[in-house]
Amino acid sequence: MRVHPDSSGDEMPAAPGALLDLLRVAAVVLDGEGWIVLWSPEAERLLGHTAEEALGQRADHFLVSSTQRDRGRELFAQVRAGEHWAGVFPLRHKDGSERPVEFRTMRLHDSRGEVHMLGLATDARTVRGVERDLALSHILIAQTPVGIGVFDTRLRWVGVNPALERINGLPESAVVGRRIGEVLPELDSRVIEERMRRVLETGRPLLDQQTVGATAAGSGQRAFSESYHRIEDARGRVLGLAMAIIDVTERERAAAEVVRAREQLSVIADAGARIGSTLDLWQTARELADVTVPHLADLAAVDLLESVVAHGMVAPVMADTHVEFRALAVASGYPTDAIRAADPVGQLAVYSPSRLITQCVREAEPCRVEHVDAATMRRIARDTHAAKVLREAGVHSYLAVPLRARGEVLGTLSLLRTRNERPFDDSDQVLACELATRAAMCIDNARLYGRERTAALTLQRSLLPTAPARHEGLDIAARYLPALSEVGGDWYDVLPLGPGRTALVVGDVMGKGVQAAAIMGQLSTATRALARLDLPPAELLRHLDDITDSLGDTIATCLYAVCDLRRGRCVLSSAGHLPPVLLRPDGEAELVEVPPGVPLGVGGADFGTVEVDLTPGTLLALYTDGLVENRGEPIDAGLTNLTRLLRGSRLPLERMGDMLLRTLRPEPDDDVALVLVRTRA
Repeated sequence: MRVHPDSSGDEMPAAPGALLDLLRVAAVVLDGEGWIVLWSPEAERLLGHTAEEALGQRADHFLVSSTQRDRGRELFAQVRAGEHWAGVFPLRHKDGSERPVEFRTMRLHDSRGEVHMLGLATDARTVRGVERDLALSHILIAQTPVGIGVFDTRLRWVGVNPALERINGLPESAVVGRRIGEVLPELDSRVIEERMRRVLETGRPLLDQQTVGATAAGSGQRAFSESYHRIEDARGRVLGLAMAIIDVTERERAAAEVVRAREQLSVIADAGARIGSTLDLWQTARELADVTVPHLADLAAVDLLESVVAHGMVAPVMADTHVEFRALAVASGYPTDAIRAADPVGQLAVYSPSRLITQCVREAEPCRVEHVDAATMRRIARDTHAAKVLREAGVHSYLAVPLRARGEVLGTLSLLRTRNERPFDDSDQVLACELATRAAMCIDNARLYGRERTAALTLQRSLLPTAPARHEGLDIAARYLPALSEVGGDWYDVLPLGPGRTALVVGDVMGKGVQAAAIMGQLSTATRALARLDLPPAELLRHLDDITDSLGDTIATCLYAVCDLRRGRCVLSSAGHLPPVLLRPDGEAELVEVPPGVPLGVGGADFGTVEVDLTPGTLLALYTDGLVENRGEPIDAGLTNLTRLLRGSRLPLERMGDMLLRTLRPEPDDDVALVLVRTRA
């Protein structure tokens, strides 16, 4: 880099430079015979002798040691004869030491024609240091990959090094004397010059300032890191400023990729925590859609095959066939009209074979359109109006990924970008597939669970009796409420035993699902068969215990009661079941202290009995633990609440049953079976 102080055509500045001050050039004049006739102050600083001491002395005796005297005289004779000589010669300092001094000598003539010799001298070590610094500066500036530019105080280029020539795409001659905006118009010269003025005014450097723009090098938009510092001479005079420039485009891209990777990991972690919080198809679909916006897409939709939603079955998608989808969730990262173009949640939609969503399900592969054109938009939107809405909303990129689980495609996750200007790429597709896979497994679990729950509920309801409202002097109301999650093995029954006699049963098979419902059906059938034998309650439970033991690893609780209206008595026996509540005609309610017994299936234990009076108007409430058991609370709290609700109640039985369920179990996490029996007058 060559610095061009006069590159603009302006006059040289009047202020002195600092290089001569650094070198401290001394002037010494000898007459034709070698006597010192002139001695400058710099000579005094160089060799220690004052002018009074040096003037009138023979230079060869005063300044040269005896060992160098002959050589000194030879050089003096050469110069006196008219030859120029330059080099290093040792001179004696006042302190007795020798100093290497670099000379530039020449012959002079005065007005009388007499010969004199001028010697310009400086310390050779200082000269070598300056030469070394200049050489190193030149090498560093020329060979460094960092672009370096020098500007004057008017912000005009003074010089650039080869690296900056490559960055600018312009030779030094094309920029010297001009301002940045004049040669590089696609850079934000206003901001750059504001930084330069600040550095010139304050003297404080600015480091790692970011600029994005294009240069004449022609490689498109680039990112640059610039550092500025003010240039001053030894006396503090401001000469201009220097700028160091590094092309950090790749670094910024790498940093952006790191940030993007972290964001994607964050989305995956968020998905792991949020998706699949329940075994509900609709909730899981909403969770998936919410996770994808706005980090991955501006608009997201989850659609499942109608066969999955309606029947829990995966129907194969054949070529050239229309496919029924059910929209389960739609989410957007910001308020937008584009959401109106999506299929409304809950609506059934029929898609033709040419639609991208159909292709995605049929081929079980992602469909990505990086740049959506008008023709492709018609394959994305449900109709021409929706296509217009999406275009006006700025949709420019589309990605659909299949929801695959256990080798079957359940539906699709559709993603659209509007505000996010970057089209979907491979990295986005990988992330979308990862989210879709996680969600698909949760959706499939919900599908399978729904099938099993439906089967268990159907089986259980088919086995439960329809209790008559009136039964031989008794008013009866019964309720069965399945759990919101898995259906269990709760059951109840009302069995006529003869004139004036009725058996009441409530039971609870430990476990969930179809297996618990099936075992419940077997125990319910066995109870009905044993009840026909009119066995005492304790004996019936002993037989039922033997039957339960034969069913394998099964445990159940059961309460069996026989109401004899002729005697006005009720005999009860329990196999590990909760006690019933007795509401007397005077409104007083209490728990019946039935000998608890052990659950059915444990074996080897006798069952006790208790008798209570059944005066007219007496109410007996039999139930399973799902009515009164709350997690985190002792069971006694639930029993107390049930007794409190029944105390003093005069409600009809049907309303009373609804009141108990509504108050104690609005959203049960366990099955509830409830039988209410009131004796008539």
